[in-house]
Amino acid sequence: MIDISVEKLFLLLIIAALVLGPTKLPEYAAKLGRVIRELRRMASGAQEQIRKELGPDFDGIDWRKMDPRQYDPRRIIREALSEEETASLTPMQPARPASPALQPATQLDAGQPAPFDDEST
Repeated sequence: MIDISVEKLFLLLIIAALVLGPTKLPEYAAKLGRVIRELRRMASGAQEQIRKELGPDFDGIDWRKMDPRQYDPRRIIREALSEEETASLTPMQPARPASPALQPATQLDAGQPAPFDDEST
């Protein structure tokens, strides 16, 4: 969420203590606590409302799997290539001609002209 290291947080607390002073610091800490509790309550309310509107079909979904930050393009390509390799290793059945006009090619004798179709050109 917020990427603050411990050192930065400690520095912010010292600055807040100096700026606010010892008399106002407890008051603002209590206000901050109330704001955080209110934000958590709003977030849980929004989650419950979304669950209620989506219905029971979406209860078992692991939303972390949908996080785009987890996708590694190299892994996706590697998996796709491995699927192609396993698909190419499966035996394939020979294709049958779709119609009698599509017959397999035959070997021509030497000097024999190749077949020509006037309508195809």
